[in-house]
Amino acid sequence: MEYGRIERSMYVEAAPDVVYEVISSPEHLKEWWADEVVDLEPVPGSVGELVWGDRSSTDGHVARITVVDAQPPRLFSFRWFHLENDVVIPESALLVTFELVPSGDGTTVRMTETGFREMGWKVAVLEEQYNSHVDGWDLYLPRLVEYAGSLGTNR
Repeated sequence: MEYGRIERSMYVEAAPDVVYEVISSPEHLKEWWADEVVDLEPVPGSVGELVWGDRSSTDGHVARITVVDAQPPRLFSFRWFHLENDVVIPESALLVTFELVPSGDGTTVRMTETGFREMGWKVAVLEEQYNSHVDGWDLYLPRLVEYAGSLGTNR
């Protein structure tokens, strides 16, 4: 396996502007992805944090997120970094891009995550990290589709 890129494509029963809000706004991100989103604005250069679980416990996980590109309602991309003892580890940066394309009454969402091979990880770590992210997206992207779809039908 290549372990270089994760790609997913899905249809959401909501207009691109609704989907864009769901993938870029902290109040919506908390509904389908992270438990908490801190200080994130959907503008290039904005830096925030994504928190899963209790950040003060060993079960909690925090990732720093930096917005790379924001072109509502068609593109949102960011780099996310793992933190160790509240310090960003630059070599852990992965790029996530959401492309939104109008499709009928809804939106086709194309998500890609890249940068795995550029980490310099040993093969076992690369495989483990890649598979962990595949599992994560397989869990969270259906939630995105359901949540955004519920907002789209309410408008």
